[in-house]
Amino acid sequence: MGCAITELLTGQEIELEGLKGKILVVDAFNMLYQFLTTIRQRDGTPLKDSKGNITSHLTGLFNRTTKFMEIGMKLAFVFDGEVPELKAAERARRKVVKEAAKKLYKEAVEREDVEAMGKYAGRFTRLANDMIEESKELLKALGLPVIQAATEGEAQAAAIVKNNDAWAVVSQDADSFLFGADRVIKNLSVAGRRKLPSKFAFTTVKPQVFDLKENLKKLEITQDQLIALGVLIGTDFNPGGIKGIGPKKGLKLVKEHGEDFEKVFASVDWPFDYSWKEPFKLIKNMKVTDKYKLEWKKVNQEKVIEILCKRHDFSEERVVKKLKDISKKQEKQKQKGLSQWY
Repeated sequence: MGCAITELLTGQEIELEGLKGKILVVDAFNMLYQFLTTIRQRDGTPLKDSKGNITSHLTGLFNRTTKFMEIGMKLAFVFDGEVPELKAAERARRKVVKEAAKKLYKEAVEREDVEAMGKYAGRFTRLANDMIEESKELLKALGLPVIQAATEGEAQAAAIVKNNDAWAVVSQDADSFLFGADRVIKNLSVAGRRKLPSKFAFTTVKPQVFDLKENLKKLEITQDQLIALGVLIGTDFNPGGIKGIGPKKGLKLVKEHGEDFEKVFASVDWPFDYSWKEPFKLIKNMKVTDKYKLEWKKVNQEKVIEILCKRHDFSEERVVKKLKDISKKQEKQKQKGLSQWY
């Protein structure tokens, strides 16, 4: 679900080339879900191999990642770990939504309504464990760092950026801001477009970089106030937030009471059977690990071919061509870097 604070934030458009040489930490689950929901046939059917295995996530992951590698971006992927107990309600809500969408999809199939099928199909997408593990396998074969978060992937990604080990987090969700990421990049795609919600249509978008400090200064609030604002309007740990409190009204409340959060939450009707302090403390102190390595290795072409072509019927000719293109670009960049010393 994420936190709906984005409308309050200001980002700057950036060209893909402007990210050359930057270390970017990707919220892997967020990106994989994008691929599973958008890379589909018009009737909503995901891409599959000859054995019936879904391959939408692998198609998106390979195409997008290799394109960014060609440009010279240094990508690292963070995967979610243990799910916090407070997220149970949000997971239950998502399950209900998925089941409702699945029912509507089946009804659309029965009446052969292709448009409705495409509309509902992506809503009950599930990222299965085998998809996650194979995605990790592919990324490692491409020579990219794969980091296992202790809990929330976006919290871990934010921590890596805060440690100055990466330049920005790549995610469509705003949670990274609550976890204190210095910079977040949204709309990072190859095609420069984003699928419209519930439609088989796309809108043109450009990557945007959001600077946390600049936005806090513009909003005239602190990081703790931003977390309180998130809790007011709803996070994955108190889904839905407080009825009638949107981003603008929530901002007004936290600015009115400063960091006296007892007064902030006493002024509203808290609807949950646990204190507002629980999601606030969880977000502020989300468990992360410092046991990660950001090492980029040479592409293992044989392994990539085994995963994509041998297992899932990808065109070996196209895969090999793409890997050769990456190798040429990386060698050119390496030589250019060495020439600066002479």
